[in-house]
Amino acid sequence: MSPQGRIDLQFQHRVSFVDDALNPADATLADAVRNEHGQPSRMLAFIEQAVLGAWPDLPQRLRNYAAHHADALSLVGDPLTLPGGERAKNDRAVFDNVCAAIHDARIDRQSYILVIGGGAALDIVGFAAAIAHRGVRLLRMPTTTLAQADSGVGVKCGINAFGKKNYLGAFAVPAAVINDQSLLTSLPDADWNSGFSEAVKVALVKDAALLDDIEKNAPAIVRRDMTVAMPIVQRSAQLHFDHIVHGGDPFELTTARPLDFGHWAAHKLEQLTDFSLRHGDAVAIGLALDTLYSHMIGLAPAELPRRVIACLQSLALPVTHRMLKNPDALLAGLEEFREHLGGQLTITLLRQAGNPVDVHEIDHATMRQAMAYLSRTSQGSMK
Repeated sequence: MSPQGRIDLQFQHRVSFVDDALNPADATLADAVRNEHGQPSRMLAFIEQAVLGAWPDLPQRLRNYAAHHADALSLVGDPLTLPGGERAKNDRAVFDNVCAAIHDARIDRQSYILVIGGGAALDIVGFAAAIAHRGVRLLRMPTTTLAQADSGVGVKCGINAFGKKNYLGAFAVPAAVINDQSLLTSLPDADWNSGFSEAVKVALVKDAALLDDIEKNAPAIVRRDMTVAMPIVQRSAQLHFDHIVHGGDPFELTTARPLDFGHWAAHKLEQLTDFSLRHGDAVAIGLALDTLYSHMIGLAPAELPRRVIACLQSLALPVTHRMLKNPDALLAGLEEFREHLGGQLTITLLRQAGNPVDVHEIDHATMRQAMAYLSRTSQGSMK
C-alpha cells in the first residue's frame, strides 16, 4: 500500500500602511485580531529596546489602545522588551527568553504575539512564535525602513547559528503586518538610509521605473522627506509582497531566489564583520559587486554599474568595504548561499534594470577582479 495525496495550504497575507497605528481611532490592529466568536483575543507584546528608548510611552499607548478595543483584544501582562540588531540573533539567550515568556504567558494557537521592532527583533520573536505549539499567530509592526520595505513583509524568520546567518528558522506567514510610518521618524539617519538598499535591489530585479524614482528623489530621501520617501518604501513593500504571494514559490522550494540579489556577498560580509556591518549597508555593497560582475562577464552594459553605484552613493550607502580585499573569505559565501537554499548554486544577475537572469556558476577570477575594482577606490565610484 502506497497512498499519495497533495496537501494544499491556504494563507492570508495582510500588509497595511498606516500613520500612528496605536491611535485608538485606527482599527487596523484591532481588526487583525478580531475573531468570529466575539471574544477578545489574548495578545502578548514585545518591544525592541531601542524602539522603547525612542518611544518610552509605547507600553502605555498599547495599554490605552487595548482598553479602547477591549471587545477585540486583551493584553497578557505588560509589554516585554528584547534587544535588537543582528547580534541579538547570535545570542541564544535572547531567543530562549522570548520562548520562555511565550510559555509563561500561556499563549496558545488562538492567541497573538505582537512584536514592535526592527528586522532582527521581528526575526527572533517570529521564530519563537513559529515553533511554540508548532505555530502561534504573529503580528509584526516593523520600525525600520528596511523592515517596512522588505523583511517585515516576508514570510521567513530565523536566528543565527554556527556562525551562519538565519541557519535556524522557519517559513511562517504572519497574521498581519502593520507598517506604521510614524515609528520611522525616530530612526537614526544611518539606519534610515540603510533600508533603501532593499528598495534599490527590488527595483533592479523587478521595476526599472522604481529605480528611476529612487535616483531622482535620492536627495529628498536622505533629507527624510516623508512625502517622497514613503511612496518608495510602499512600492518596495508591494513588489516584495507580489513576488511572495504571486511568484509561485513563497517557501523557496526551487533553486531561484531573485529577491536575494546581492545577498550572497551581503550575508558573508555581515558574518566576516561580526555583524557590525548593517544588513542594509552590506546589501548595498553586494548590489554594487554583483552589478559590476554582471557587466564584467558581458551580461550588462557598463552604464548599469555606474548608475547603480551612483544611486547607492546618493543614498549615503557604502559600495566598498575593507573585506573586499579578502576575496577568499568572501567567496566562501557562495557555497554557504547554495547550501542555505539547497540544490545547485543559483545567483541572480542583471542584463539591465528590471531584467534579471539566473546563473549557476560564478567565475571566481572575474569576481575577484570586481572586488578589487571596488576595494581600490575609496568611494567605489566607476570611472
